[in-house]
Amino acid sequence: MGYLMETYKRLGVEFVKGEGVYLYDREGRRYLDFISGIGVVSLGHCNRVLVEALTEQAKRLWHTSNLYENSLQEELARRLSEKFWTKAKVFFTNSGTESVECAIKLTRKFFYEIGEKRYRILAFKNSFHGRTFGSLSATGQEKFKRGFRPTLKGFDFAPFNDKDAFKRKIKRETAGILLEVVQGEGGVIPAREEFLKEVERVCKEEGLLLIVDEVQTGVGRTGKFFAYEHFNLKPDIVTLAKGLGGGFPVGACLAREEVAKAFKISDHGSTFGGNFLACKVALKVVEEVEKILKEVSEVGEYLKERLRPYGKVRGLGLMVGLELREDCSKVVERLLREGVLVNCTAKRVLRFLPPLIVKREHVDEMIKVLDRVLRGG
Repeated sequence: MGYLMETYKRLGVEFVKGEGVYLYDREGRRYLDFISGIGVVSLGHCNRVLVEALTEQAKRLWHTSNLYENSLQEELARRLSEKFWTKAKVFFTNSGTESVECAIKLTRKFFYEIGEKRYRILAFKNSFHGRTFGSLSATGQEKFKRGFRPTLKGFDFAPFNDKDAFKRKIKRETAGILLEVVQGEGGVIPAREEFLKEVERVCKEEGLLLIVDEVQTGVGRTGKFFAYEHFNLKPDIVTLAKGLGGGFPVGACLAREEVAKAFKISDHGSTFGGNFLACKVALKVVEEVEKILKEVSEVGEYLKERLRPYGKVRGLGLMVGLELREDCSKVVERLLREGVLVNCTAKRVLRFLPPLIVKREHVDEMIKVLDRVLRGG
């Protein structure tokens, strides 16, 4: 372990096997996973359908680069575009931060192509959009920027969920508004419908692009394929990653056709983005998630109901936060010792992101342990 850069505060356990909603450590002890790799393992660990898809593709072809045609990319892009509110084109990435970088570049290029000197992005306080310099610059939390300034110019911030304050931050050079429907790293804070609708209205009125970061909320996490569907929004650009590959690294940036046309040959690229393995798995994830959206909503509501006796509960679908009165990092450690995995965000919020295949009996199992830990039993 001495050869790794110390960028992670790791908990003292290593997992060697996974099955469904459970993980197993070296001693064979079983853990109930209610964080799923931070919302990544959407269909559970070692899902049979995904394993078969990956194994089949691994035996045929892994990588040829984006210099050549890739029918799996075309098929996955078609499936994602069909779920978008209008015709869209897709750029494939390897991660959420890359998807956001793509969105930022596309926004600037769109206005360059139509001859308007707009380049600024308006984002929101308490947001999180990634750790590379573009996405970090768009992140509205100082703690992530400490030691890395100066960040990139061209980003402004307004209070989240304030339907009037953001208007005062719009400038002549503003090109787009970037937001999360639920702020994940910010403490699982859902946007209010009146706020989202006003942002959308202003974007249309001012000719701005509406960019929705669905890296954590997308691919069924909230009970809809896209979280923006809960509010009937019509974004210009959407970013995806995390659950899209069910554990295999893949991300995507979707944009309505008129916006996507701003990218010309060589304007953007990725060596690994959308390779055969990633697309084969992601196709199966999209197919399987379509079948369980109703259950995600139902179990998500049940989870929130069971959590309410312990504190303030918020979230959508299976993206749920429980706000405690204390620093929750110690609670996470105690739950780990009791065989339950969750994580702590925004200091006092326990975040629950179980695999989308989780059942009510798993919720009951988790609550029994949580009750014992919180009540000191």
